Amino acid sequence: MSRLLAATLTLIVSSAATASGGGEGETSNELVTHFWQGLNLILLFGVLVYLGRRPIQDFFAERRNEVKSELDSAASVLSDAEGRLAEWQARADRLDAEVAEIKEMARQRANTESEHIVADAEASAERIRNDAHSAIDREVARARDALRAEAGELATKLASDLLRSNVNDADQQKLVDEFVARIESSGAASGRAN
Repeated sequence: MSRLLAATLTLIVSSAATASGGGEGETSNELVTHFWQGLNLILLFGVLVYLGRRPIQDFFAERRNEVKSELDSAASVLSDAEGRLAEWQARADRLDAEVAEIKEMARQRANTESEHIVADAEASAERIRNDAHSAIDREVARARDALRAEAGELATKLASDLLRSNVNDADQQKLVDEFVARIESSGAASGRAN
């Protein structure tokens, strides 16, 4: 860097000496002046580039690293988003299958439940029929017993009425005598057995 600074100073001093030199002609003087001004400008840019090269390189390297980091981050976010999209699409595809499966399960459960309800209803109807038959049989038996009892009462009443109307006092005395004779004979037979 010190060499570059020394070279720049030498050029500036020499250009000043040439510019102050005597006059050969104005055109050649102007040309030399322009030459030295251009050279000074080039040297100035050279010094600026040389001195500013490191900070500029550092700035662009840092900027390149930032851009690369942002691109990597964007690529990571894009990859995550694509992964989530694929996951949601897979879930959506599975959702259709799950909905169909749930519908099928609900239909099967409804069929099974309706079969159970029909079977329970048939069993209840059969129990009701059996209970009704049993109740009818009991009522018929009760009615028969009641009819027999009533028929017996009526038969006894009719027999009693017939006996009263057809049996006179002499018949009644004869029946009483026969009854007493039977009792006596049965009492005598049981006394001998003892």
